[in-house]
Amino acid sequence: MNIPVIVLCAVFVLIAVRRVGNLHFGLWQIMLFGGAAVLVTGQIGPREALGAIDPDIMLFLFGVFVVGQALEESGYLFHLSYLAFRRAGSADGLILMILFGFGIASAFLMNDTLAVIGTPLVLLLAKQHRMSPKVLLLALAFAVTIGSVVSPIGNPQNLLVAIHGQMPNPFVEFFRHLALPTVISLLAAFFLLKFFHHESFHGDALVHVRHDLRDKPLARLARLSLILIILLVVVKLALVFTMPQIDFRLTWIALIAATPILFFSPKRWRIVRHIDWRTLVFFAAMFVLMESVWMSGFFQSLMARGNLNPTSIGMIFAVSVLLSQLISNVPLVALYLPMLMHAGTSTRELLALASGSTLAGNLFILGAASNVIIIQNAERKGGHTLSFVEFARVGIPLTLVNVLVYWLFLALL
Repeated sequence: MNIPVIVLCAVFVLIAVRRVGNLHFGLWQIMLFGGAAVLVTGQIGPREALGAIDPDIMLFLFGVFVVGQALEESGYLFHLSYLAFRRAGSADGLILMILFGFGIASAFLMNDTLAVIGTPLVLLLAKQHRMSPKVLLLALAFAVTIGSVVSPIGNPQNLLVAIHGQMPNPFVEFFRHLALPTVISLLAAFFLLKFFHHESFHGDALVHVRHDLRDKPLARLARLSLILIILLVVVKLALVFTMPQIDFRLTWIALIAATPILFFSPKRWRIVRHIDWRTLVFFAAMFVLMESVWMSGFFQSLMARGNLNPTSIGMIFAVSVLLSQLISNVPLVALYLPMLMHAGTSTRELLALASGSTLAGNLFILGAASNVIIIQNAERKGGHTLSFVEFARVGIPLTLVNVLVYWLFLALL
């Protein structure tokens, strides 16, 4: 009896229903149950569990959460919202701007960063313009997932492929092969959202309201943090091109950006108290559960027993989209990439692995960390949520379209 896999299945079922009798569970509580279950049953030891928690990701999220909380609490985030979206004259225009604006930004600022910053912003837009928060949350989730495909620093799995796949010029390769299918996929997201949530695409003209800053000193620090993120991303890009041997981690970008707030704001402790600690608990527990599943060897043996061609682009997409739901996309890429490198793979196959494991985030909620960040933030800040079914109703057809589009461009064109 494979207890870790059984626990993982139970976690999926609980995430789908979110309720047992009169009890309603948050995502973080369900994942905490999963992590605790494999610890209590001895499927993973305390030392292995602690080692499974990725400090880079935890520190990256902490830094980004601090910046996001300061942007929101100072009111500077909503000031930026007015500047960015004031030209949207209709619901169609607003959703297109969210899809393409956040999509393009996530290619360079990383999708999890945009998920943190974008959630309170789209909730405000939904309230202002009498639109369903669900459709704007879905638009944000799909935007940061699809947009991050086109860049080697859009998400952690892309970075893994770019570095360990030994691409000589990863930014050029990603953009040359994936830019056009990414644009098509963002348009597909727009039309599917309009089909499934047509009631939110009302014909009324949108009236945008400028918001005053709540705390000007904190707003100045938050703006400095945002500028630091952008500048450090540029430094990261320059180092990748000129000195790739220097490991300038994304974690450092987030922590350096949070420094002005943590060092100079008198509200630093209030901001730290109010960041999304539940999402950090979710990720810590997820790392423990996924490590126990990995240690069980279940999926490795499943892949080894299947008489499949693991280097075909179609199979890479199928495996990466489906298994990313079960063992997360970064561990999936860590498992799959050595197989491709050993087989003497091409750039197109590496890009199929990067895009497939990323697009997996559009299928179900657990397919991407950014989905979890968005939903937990929405529940905490506005009492809004997306159920498993609400997400999958649009996510399943969108993922099928996404995979078909990218497969056509990588396999046939």
